[in-house]
Amino acid sequence: MGMGFRRIFRGVIAGFCLWTVTAAAQESPAGFIHTRGPALVDQTGQPFLVRGIGLGNWLMPEGYMFKFKTAKSPRAIAGLIETLVGPEDAGRFWDLFRARYVTRDDVALIKRSGLNTVRVPLHYGLFLGQHDPFGADSDQPVTFAGPGWALLDQLIGWCREAGLKVIIDLHAAPGGQTGVNHDDGTGFPLVFYVPRDRKRTIALWREIARRYGGDPTVLGYELLNEPISTYNDQDTLNPRLEPLYREMTAAIRTIDPHHIIFLPCPQWGQNIAVFGRPFAPDLVYIYHEFWSTTGRDAIQDYISFSTFHQAPILLGEAGEYNDQWNRDFRILNERFGFGWSFWAYKNLDTPTTMVSVIPPKGWDKIAALGSMAEPSLDKVGLSRAEAKAILWDYLDAITLSHTHINQCYIASLGGPAADCPAPGR
Repeated sequence: MGMGFRRIFRGVIAGFCLWTVTAAAQESPAGFIHTRGPALVDQTGQPFLVRGIGLGNWLMPEGYMFKFKTAKSPRAIAGLIETLVGPEDAGRFWDLFRARYVTRDDVALIKRSGLNTVRVPLHYGLFLGQHDPFGADSDQPVTFAGPGWALLDQLIGWCREAGLKVIIDLHAAPGGQTGVNHDDGTGFPLVFYVPRDRKRTIALWREIARRYGGDPTVLGYELLNEPISTYNDQDTLNPRLEPLYREMTAAIRTIDPHHIIFLPCPQWGQNIAVFGRPFAPDLVYIYHEFWSTTGRDAIQDYISFSTFHQAPILLGEAGEYNDQWNRDFRILNERFGFGWSFWAYKNLDTPTTMVSVIPPKGWDKIAALGSMAEPSLDKVGLSRAEAKAILWDYLDAITLSHTHINQCYIASLGGPAADCPAPGR
C-alpha cells in the first residue's frame, strides 16, 4: 500500500470515527447548544443567537490596552513591569491584576446588559506547569498546573450563576499561530512548523476538553485566534490550517462529544475561502471585522459560505469604532442569523468598549516607558517607588466600581436604552 493511499485511508477512517463520536451530541446532557444547519439551537430546538463580548487583556495582555506602543506582547509587557518594580512585586502585580480585571461584578454587568455569552482569550503559558511557561523545556513532558485553571474555573462558575455561556478562545498557542505580537510568539506561526508546538497545542485542547467536557456553561472551544497573518507565507500555511483543525477536533471529540468547536478564519479572521464543507457536526466558523462598511457586501463571503454549506457563522470580534457602527453592523449580522461577540469588554480610557478604565495620575509616564525601545525610569523622571505607586493605583482603577460604564456602547449592542447623542460618523 503506497504512502499516499495509506494517508487517504487514515483520513477516511478518522473522518468516519469523528462523525460516529460526535453523533453522541444528539444525546448530550441538558443545557448544551448544538448546530442545526446554519443555526445554533438549544436542546428544545429553539434558536440560540450568540450575543457576546470578549474579555480581552485579562488572561492575554495586549500592549495597546495599556497604551504601550513598544511593549505589545504579553512577555514584553511582563518584562516591562518587572523592570519597573522588580520580580517579586511584578508577580504580585499580575496576581492582583487577574483578580481584579474580571470579577463577579463584571459578569453581572454583562448579564444586565442583555448579553448571553462571554468569550475569554487564553494565553497557553498560564495553563502549563511552572517549569515550562512558554514551552521552552523540550525535554520535559507537558504538565497542566498553571494558575490559569483556577481563574477560568472561577469565571465559568460566575457565568453559570448568571446564566451566561462561555467561549474558550486559545488566543496564544504554543509557538504562536498568527505571527504577530498578540500570539506572544517569535514572529512566525510556529504551531504550523514545529511538531513540538503542534503536539502541545493539541495536548492543551485535550486537557481543556477533559476538564470542561461535561459543563454546558461552556458554549464551545475556539481553536486558534486569527491564525496565519497576512505577513506570513499564506500559500504554504493556509492549506495546513483545516488539517490542523481536523486533528484538534478529533483529539477533543475522543473526550468531549458535546461542545461546539469554533473554527476561526485565517488572515485576521477574514479568509473563509480556505475551508471546504464542514468535516464534522457542531462546527461554527468565525470571522472578524473592524471598521468596514455596514452593507451586505461587507459580509457576503460569509453569507455565501453559510448558505452553500448550511454552516453557522459567528462574528467573533468587531467594534473599536463608534456606537452607530456597532449598532448597524450588529443588525446586519443578525439579519442573516449570524451571532456576534464584540471586542472588547474593558479597555483603558476609551468610549469603544463596554467599560473604560480611568487612567490614574502619572499613567502617561508608564505609557511612555512602554513605548520606549529601552525603558528607563530616569528618562521619564520616575523612581521605582513612584512607578510602583502608579501601577498599584492602576490596579485600583481597573475594579468595576472605579471605572466608567459606557451606557451608549451597551445600547449599541441591543442593551438597555440610554440617553445617547444623535448617531454620527
